[in-house]
Amino acid sequence: MITPGQTVQHYENFPVGSFLLPRVFRQPIAVVYHIARYADDLADEGDASAAERIAALNECSAELARIAAGQTPLTPRFQALVPVAARYQIPLSLFEDLFSAFRQDVVKTRYQDFGEVIDYCRRSANPVGRILLHIFGFSDAKMLAQSDGICTALQLVNFWQDVAIDLGKDRIYLPQDELHKFGVSEEMLFARQHNTAFTRLMAYQCERTRKMLRAGSPLGRALPGRIGLEIRCIVLAADRVLSKLKAVNYDVYTARPSLQTLDWPVILYQAIKAGWFTAPAQTTGCSH
Repeated sequence: MITPGQTVQHYENFPVGSFLLPRVFRQPIAVVYHIARYADDLADEGDASAAERIAALNECSAELARIAAGQTPLTPRFQALVPVAARYQIPLSLFEDLFSAFRQDVVKTRYQDFGEVIDYCRRSANPVGRILLHIFGFSDAKMLAQSDGICTALQLVNFWQDVAIDLGKDRIYLPQDELHKFGVSEEMLFARQHNTAFTRLMAYQCERTRKMLRAGSPLGRALPGRIGLEIRCIVLAADRVLSKLKAVNYDVYTARPSLQTLDWPVILYQAIKAGWFTAPAQTTGCSH
């Protein structure tokens, strides 16, 4: 059995499946998170060759195919997924979207425009939110769209935090056409030049991301009880990271702005306060 303690350990600004959620949801979320983190690590961690990484991710897709065909997966992590996917009616295509994004990370290191970045987010982040909504028992189209907005914004926040880290992997998520628009060259990025042009570029990215985050934020008020509280905390945490980026004038080269222990009580208080006058949502999808 996969437990929360067995998930791959990473620094996360926006943890899912935290103590805020009802206990009944923590086990299935742990199963999902373990698979997602494992596949993400296949693309990014260690010293495997590109061919080896692609082969390992293809095997993850093969495990999904076994589940779809009614066969028993070969590995415990995917065996644990079988009852979870069946009980909560989770489309296996959502996991394949994740794997396709991770395969892309192995071979694609530049993005021509924001549309390409959004397409990556659609596959690397949005499936996670949709999977969670299936587990929570909601499948309303508006909620799914709001979840997509939040998840895309979360992915973008991580990109803007990790500009320096990604440069070490020769990976740039800042759109090429917008680098040109703001007068920032790749040479300037690799030289870690924190100048006016870079600051203006990052401010543009972060403000656009904040608008996307806030557009999806009503989901945290629509979902009931502790589920909604969890989502509000995640949204507020992301917004707080964007504020921290702005506070250091977007100098991600000197330090990676991130949430600290003392940030969380403030976030929790704000999330609780935001839900005081919120009426419980009605389940529009499957209930469990």
